Formats: sequence, C-alpha cells, structure tokens
Amino acid sequence: MLVLRTDRQFADLVQLAKAQQVPVHLEPQPAFDRLVPGGRHQGVIAFIAAKSYSSTEDILQRATERDEPPFLVLLDGVEDPHNLGAVLRTAEAAGVHGVFIPERRAVGLTSVVAKVSAGALDHIPVSRVGNLVRLIEDLKKVGVWVYAVEPSAQKLVTQINLSGPVALVFGGEGQGVRPGVLQQCDDRVSIPMKGKVESLNVSAAVAVALFEAVRQRGESGSRKKTPTES
Repeated sequence: MLVLRTDRQFADLVQLAKAQQVPVHLEPQPAFDRLVPGGRHQGVIAFIAAKSYSSTEDILQRATERDEPPFLVLLDGVEDPHNLGAVLRTAEAAGVHGVFIPERRAVGLTSVVAKVSAGALDHIPVSRVGNLVRLIEDLKKVGVWVYAVEPSAQKLVTQINLSGPVALVFGGEGQGVRPGVLQQCDDRVSIPMKGKVESLNVSAAVAVALFEAVRQRGESGSRKKTPTES
C-alpha cells in the first residue's frame, strides 16, 4: 500500500495494513499522479498481487521433492515490471525452484508482470522477503552457495561450479546489487563481455547466467556437489 503520509487521516489505515502484514510505503504526490493519471486517489493506492507469495521453506521443499540441489534467484531492487516478468519467464524455463524479491523498493507481482511472464508466473514460486541479507544468511546455513552477478567482478560465471545448491543474486536497474547484500554473498561473478558496453539489462543478465547453470546442471544431473571456484 502506498500512502502520502502516516499521520492524521491515514493513521488508522496504516495500522490496519501493518497488522495484516501488508507493506506500507510513503510516496510523494507526483508518484500518485503518475500511477493514477486523472484519477482521485485521495493519497492512498493499494496493489494486489497477481499471485500469492510463497515462503522460503516452500521453495526449498520444492527442490527436495524434485530430488535436485536448490537453484534460486534473488533480485535486489528490480523496479520495472517488464524486467521482472521477463526474469520469471527465463527462470521458469531454466528450472529455477523459486525467485525471491524484496518488499521495499522493488516491483511486486502485478498484472503487467503476470502478462510479460507469458504464463510462467503460474508455474514458478515467488517469495517476497523483508530483508535480503537475512535471507542470504539463512540460505547459507542450509548449504546454499550465494553468488552476486556483478559487472565489476574478476571471476567469470563460467568459472564456478553451478551444479550444486546455488543462489544467484542480480541487482536492479539503477545501482545494481547493494553493498550490504554484496558483502553477505559467498563470491562475486561477472558475465564475459566482448563489446564496448559494460553491462547487460537485468533480464538479459539473468538469462545468460541461468542457462550457464542449466548447461552445467544438465551435464552433472542432480548430483549435490559443493560449488568450488573452478
């Protein structure tokens, strides 16, 4: 739910939303005018997800039921619904067990996301978490190796073992993966780039990295190997 303020006439509504664990965000007037052009929003806009969110436990259980090492995607601040929809389509095609998105400063499961995913949203679980750093800590405790995909990384995504339990972290359209999230990851990797541009759009980067994992996991089957640096 987006609100102009949390005081006065908005206070009761904000308290009710928080009691139901609905994320509440403060936004300036121009944001409301952009989201509801010509409409009478009265300072409050609510977004309803196109699909229910899954829990971390549900996603890890999905990997167990398939007898496969966890294969996860974490998105740090993707705000464009077209990008998220494209990522979900690619992730589902690659056999990813689940995608994690943050509650704040990121797009949720909107109707646009569902449309761009071309049906993939119906088949891949998405979890919305309050703290990506804590999520990474929890994943590492259960043996998942977490790699941030960053253009500045010296190690290439083709040089690491992606056939075991692994999570790949991708940054948003602006600042990429945030420093605090980067620090918590096991390592950083980059995509081989031969041209003049320094980075790819997030949905393109996801496609390249995930299908390198598909190649490796296809070769090794479901063997639960520990990722290494070579």
